[in-house]
Amino acid sequence: MSLGALLLLLAGLALVGWLSARARAAAFRVGGRRFSSLPGHHATYVALWCLLPPLLFLGIWSLTSPALVTDAVLATPVAAQLPPPGFDRAAILSEARRLAGGSAYGAFHPLARLLEPAYAAAQSRYDWIATALALLLALGAGGFAFTRVRPDFAARTRTERIVMAALLAASLVAILTTLGIVVSLVWEAARFFARVPVTDFLFGTHWSPQVIDPRDPGASLGAVPLFWGTFFIGAVIAMAVALPFGLLSAIYLTQYATPRVRSWVKPLLEMLAGVPTVVYGYFAALTVAPAVRDFAVGIGIENASSESALVAGSVMGIMIIPFISSLADDSLAAVPSSMRDGSLAMGATPSETIRRVLLPAALPGVIGGVLLGVSRAIGETMIVVMAASGVATLTLNPFESTTTVTRQIVDLLTGEAEFDSPKTLAAFALGLTLFAITFLLNMIALSVVRRYREAYD
Repeated sequence: MSLGALLLLLAGLALVGWLSARARAAAFRVGGRRFSSLPGHHATYVALWCLLPPLLFLGIWSLTSPALVTDAVLATPVAAQLPPPGFDRAAILSEARRLAGGSAYGAFHPLARLLEPAYAAAQSRYDWIATALALLLALGAGGFAFTRVRPDFAARTRTERIVMAALLAASLVAILTTLGIVVSLVWEAARFFARVPVTDFLFGTHWSPQVIDPRDPGASLGAVPLFWGTFFIGAVIAMAVALPFGLLSAIYLTQYATPRVRSWVKPLLEMLAGVPTVVYGYFAALTVAPAVRDFAVGIGIENASSESALVAGSVMGIMIIPFISSLADDSLAAVPSSMRDGSLAMGATPSETIRRVLLPAALPGVIGGVLLGVSRAIGETMIVVMAASGVATLTLNPFESTTTVTRQIVDLLTGEAEFDSPKTLAAFALGLTLFAITFLLNMIALSVVRRYREAYD
């Protein structure tokens, strides 16, 4: 049975349990006996017991069943033709699994086609086992909950506890995910720093991972040019584009635009936030890069690069405009209207009121938005991969080539390099450094915004 049909069947059993429990609880109420919870509480309690145990089982089963299916396939006579454990063996098994699941329609390895029936049979067998166990769990747990529907049973309290536990589990998912990311980065970065001194990585000015001396790998893995390129593109050029346009558009929308104009302009502006970053990358590589190169040649810069920092930074700034504009809009709108009205009543013009009253009052929120925008910019990948250069340089010329941390992470983790080499492990050290920087910027920005909101709520 397919997963969708099984979930639909479990939902039907939960509905039957809900209706049965409600009818039984309503009968208790009609009898005039003491009733501690409403019929809906009893019905929800039974429905939750019908749903949650089988769903939890299916979640665990989805993690363990692939290994069980593979073991069953390896026990077949055809599997004796497989090569020894390694990359080729894993590739053949993966291809056979995709063929059996219908996600592939051709086989590169002939042996994968021979293993397809075994995979299909094993997968079907274990799917029916999972279906039977899930239905038994739903019936058993639902029946147990139904027997507890009594006048003196505190179904409301139990239901609230179950819902609270589910909400707590949902909140822990994000925390555990973040913890897993940090642990994996720290673990791999520690392996890198065991071979390369931290000082060479953080303060070295030469980055050339393609040519590494085994006796001194840190001499070619100095990340200062990457940090500078990331800061130059994401925090200087991108903010030079995003901050004035975002702030000025927020001022116009909050102070000058009519409600009709605002209802049209604001959604159109925020549409930029929904454009995929790969589209921005195409725009940067195909439209902005030639224009910037021609402009540089026109003003006498003959050695201007088509993969310059200005190209990636300007397009990245366009991407962040709606982000800055939205936060600045909220900050300006949160300033008490009495401050604006008092300034106008004393004879100040609207522009003077904005410049001397509203902007200073909204400055903490604007600063918080800028910091969040910077953290968003320095973590951007697709635009710099498609528009920035892969050459690490220390330059202040926006028309020259430079690279970023995210571009180098992509370059280091693609290709045929060994996973245990310093070149590949350097990607995790770069990722850990970038994570620490963006985390710190986000904490500072949220602290500033929170302090601002507390002052004007």
